[in-house]
Amino acid sequence: MLSIVAGVSLVYDLTAGVVLLCATASLASWFGSPVPEPILFAKLNGVFLIAVGLGYAPAIRNPTAHRTYLWLFGPLLKGAGAVTFVIDHFQHASPSTFLLFAVSDGALAVWTLSALLRPAPTEAR
Repeated sequence: MLSIVAGVSLVYDLTAGVVLLCATASLASWFGSPVPEPILFAKLNGVFLIAVGLGYAPAIRNPTAHRTYLWLFGPLLKGAGAVTFVIDHFQHASPSTFLLFAVSDGALAVWTLSALLRPAPTEAR
């Protein structure tokens, strides 16, 4: 299960990062948001997401050895991201479309947490 979660997270973060890096203005437009100023901050977030996504590759092959990465970038980062999107929406009136990121980040955080809390196959016997 952890390998599947890691694979989905890799695709999710890598896709978001590439789109944010390469199509920053289009992405902002799609979500009804102005282009960040300076745009460099959005581009750096794209680079960050690409690195996070690629960081899941070793966890796909050996999730047991990379549980710390899965904890940090699954429940912790994606959970905090989901909460941040919701808070920003209500405190700063960010576009409602940003709540799609809250839902997707939150779902991945919960799914990863659930997979991490499951006993390993060898422990279940």
